[in-house]
Amino acid sequence: GWCPLSPTGAQTTQLLAEPPWRPLVLWDRVTPTCQGLGTASATTWYKDRKCWGQEGRDRFTFNESGTYTCDRPGTGLSPPPLSAMGNSCPTDWLVLQVPAGPLLEGDTVTLRCQG
Repeated sequence: GWCPLSPTGAQTTQLLAEPPWRPLVLWDRVTPTCQGLGTASATTWYKDRKCWGQEGRDRFTFNESGTYTCDRPGTGLSPPPLSAMGNSCPTDWLVLQVPAGPLLEGDTVTLRCQG
């Protein structure tokens, strides 16, 4: 495949994650979705700033760690990138997962322990 050059100027392509947790971790089966002008077949995905083999799809499930962005013709590259962490944390680490927006007092959070 080939990777198109993104136009300069206003960028309105959005890269969303479902569920909307941060940080993203591989064992959570997070599905990123690229939204912008055009159809899903016009989507180009980048992993770690390199063209990645998921062209033509607007969503998929993470199965490797890295930093992901997407591009749609006419709306440009998505800011900011999504990062997926590997599951090689020490066994005593907890991962705090929160919605992408601000965390406020009284909000419910999910703690995951990977061991």
